[in-house]
Amino acid sequence: VSLQMMKYAWDNYKRYAWGLNELKPISKQGHSSNLFGNIQGATIVDALDTLYIMEMKEEFEEAKEWVEKNLDFNVNAEISVFEVNIRFVGGLLSAYYLSGEEIFRKKAVELGEKLLPAFNTPTGIPWALLNIKSGIGRNWPWASGGSSILAEFGTLHLEFVHLSHLSGNPVFAEKVMNIRKVLSRLDKPEGLYPNYLNPSSGQWGQHHVSIGGLGDSFYEYLLKAWLMSDKTDEEGKKMYYDAVQAIETHLIRKSSGGLTYIAEWKGGLLEHKMGHLTCFAGGMFALGADGAPSDKTGHHIELGAEIARTCHESYDRTSMKLGPEAFRFDGGVEAIATRQNEKYYILRPEVIETYMYMWRLTHDPKYRQWAWEAVEALEKHCRVDGGYSGIRDVYSNHESHDDVQQSFFLSETLKYLYLLFSEDDLLPFEHWVFNTEAHPFPILRKEDGSKEEKEK
Repeated sequence: VSLQMMKYAWDNYKRYAWGLNELKPISKQGHSSNLFGNIQGATIVDALDTLYIMEMKEEFEEAKEWVEKNLDFNVNAEISVFEVNIRFVGGLLSAYYLSGEEIFRKKAVELGEKLLPAFNTPTGIPWALLNIKSGIGRNWPWASGGSSILAEFGTLHLEFVHLSHLSGNPVFAEKVMNIRKVLSRLDKPEGLYPNYLNPSSGQWGQHHVSIGGLGDSFYEYLLKAWLMSDKTDEEGKKMYYDAVQAIETHLIRKSSGGLTYIAEWKGGLLEHKMGHLTCFAGGMFALGADGAPSDKTGHHIELGAEIARTCHESYDRTSMKLGPEAFRFDGGVEAIATRQNEKYYILRPEVIETYMYMWRLTHDPKYRQWAWEAVEALEKHCRVDGGYSGIRDVYSNHESHDDVQQSFFLSETLKYLYLLFSEDDLLPFEHWVFNTEAHPFPILRKEDGSKEEKEK
């Protein structure tokens, strides 16, 4: 089914928005998010590996041809370093590792080089926004005191390590290792990492902590850096397990109805709200269970299962059986959005991502059942005449569509669904690590030909 969904999403993108960033499935035209500046083709690059994995060979070939002829980074525009890294660099790297086509390696490295000026700050903590023609960077005007954002500068590591690996140029890996160095030097309030860090002073901004937006993928990349290094990156490993310990102590709570959730921390006060984005953490805890101290493995799996259950409840308690952007645990409500501006669903993958990890790591059939419920809801409420659209209010009895088919729907949501209903030997976890946009990167083995290899 996810294959048919992918075909529908892709064919409509091709028909109405080919070469543009995203599709507006109701108005049947292109959609350009300012996140990508004037770079075009986000959906194509984000979907390359999904097309390849689903064996959509013709579609993959036409996408490859578009990349060869039309993917152009010489544009005078400001881009989000984070979004361009996870979608474009990540998408090109995976397409290269899966297909071996040199064009993808070449484009990935070319784009990586264009992102390097973002690190020209006093601390080496990169700017959020970069004009890729002029090399001038700045931060989001709304971010605390001109700060960079933890989830943004903390979600470059996997891609940049691979850029060094593929280009032979150590500069990429050096830039991200320096970010690590800055972070480990700093005092962490209660062992937690605030979401804001000033790239000039090297000091934290407001003490807000979140495992959802603004924080989320930083934690994921600590764990995955260790896994991707073939478990040699001890610093990444230690930072991850220490952070989980602090998260458990200060942010994880149980509602009176018995639902485990991850709250947000604002200068020592908890806000009992959990975002859809935070739902990825169930999969992260489960993926990290194996490397946890031996007495804690079962506990981490259990934590993953609890988060998965809470997030399933957030879906189940809506009219459309699709989860809201954020849901609360206060004033007698549990796992329900109470604010109008949190009731939307934009085809996000995080809950399905957690189901996929939980399925692979436990094989409990309920995860496939829950994922199937999500498929039925997507087909019923999000599939429109020209593709798939997000929904403005999942509690409403009639659909009001937002008219955007996000590139991550093809890259993540549909890929995780496909993997969930495939055998475990398709992109097995012992060989692949997924970036935060679901782009698979191979684990970088310790020196091949070392004695471990010979002993096999």
